Amino acid sequence: MKIACVQMDIAFGQPDINFSKVENYIIEAANHHSDVIVFPEMWNTGYALNELATLADENGTMTKQLLSKLSKKFAINIVAGSVATNRDGKFYNTMYVSDRNGNIISQYDKAHLFKLMDEHLFLESGQGDNVFQLDGVTCGGIICYDLRFPEWTRKHILNDAKIMFVPAQWPTKRIDHWQLLLQARAIENQCFIVGVNRVGHDPNNDFSGHSMVIAPWGELLVSEQTNEGIYYTNIDFDEVDKVRHTIPVFKDRRTDLY
Repeated sequence: MKIACVQMDIAFGQPDINFSKVENYIIEAANHHSDVIVFPEMWNTGYALNELATLADENGTMTKQLLSKLSKKFAINIVAGSVATNRDGKFYNTMYVSDRNGNIISQYDKAHLFKLMDEHLFLESGQGDNVFQLDGVTCGGIICYDLRFPEWTRKHILNDAKIMFVPAQWPTKRIDHWQLLLQARAIENQCFIVGVNRVGHDPNNDFSGHSMVIAPWGELLVSEQTNEGIYYTNIDFDEVDKVRHTIPVFKDRRTDLY
């Protein structure tokens, strides 16, 4: 599976600009024969949370239409990071996933809201997990702060996920946590981790990217990237089975104790 990680700068509070950039990136990744393209968190609005009443995507309609059209046109899977959505007057941080046929196969609202960026003051927390199939592979998806809850990632892995997608707007001042946590989640769950972070700044934070793709042994397939652009890598899911056979963590779990 060829993965395209889009480490983009997000125009604060300007959805039109961001939608145009996303469309161009999808076309670019498709031209490089990617199987899956992955975007960062809240790419439609950035963290313009006090403007969501006018900026958030109503029912995710614009986002879903764009994903369906382009994923079908280019026969590419899209893990669309997340966008700010408005549903019945409430706002959510929502991940959509579309398959090669243009079907929206997953919708996930961020479960853990990050108080340091005021999410809890504006957004509703999600109430479900996020397991889906891409090209016959079971995948999972969480969003940014969700990464700090290892049991949340493990829940998806116990539902047979072999790869976890983690879109984020993770600020530079805590970027060491981002890198260490991503690598830990890959090793402890013996899975691939694809963490896609943004670059640039908003009125309150600086973002330096460091998007990462990590193999089940913990090897860094993509790392240390700080510029805007697409970063590509190929992954082989046979590695997941080999690692889980070599160190049978899941068979050795003490479910009688925890």
